Amino acid sequence: MNIENTQSQMRKGILEFCILSIIRRGEAYPSDIVEEMRAASLQILEGTLYPLLTRLKNADMLTYRWVESNSGPPRKYFSLTEKGGAFYKELEQTWQELSNGVNALTQRKDHQPINQ
Repeated sequence: MNIENTQSQMRKGILEFCILSIIRRGEAYPSDIVEEMRAASLQILEGTLYPLLTRLKNADMLTYRWVESNSGPPRKYFSLTEKGGAFYKELEQTWQELSNGVNALTQRKDHQPINQ
């Protein structure tokens, strides 16, 4: 079994939730999302981020606006739509349930089942 593949699959499973977590705090420029993810030790490439942002925008989870830049082409800033906010809340609830369950299982020191 390949540990890198398993680690990659675990990261992919939470990537969308992490990106939406950043955007829900306010408009976000893609390179800022990459920087914030890296600061949290969650590596993401722009080649991974842009298709995900496009998919979320096409699903009406995100919207964007263009902002003129003094140092290059206009920048696209993303924000959550109402539908995206509701989707985020569902993901957040799912994350809490998963996180609590995984913590309950992985932090047990003895051989007793959880329900005893």
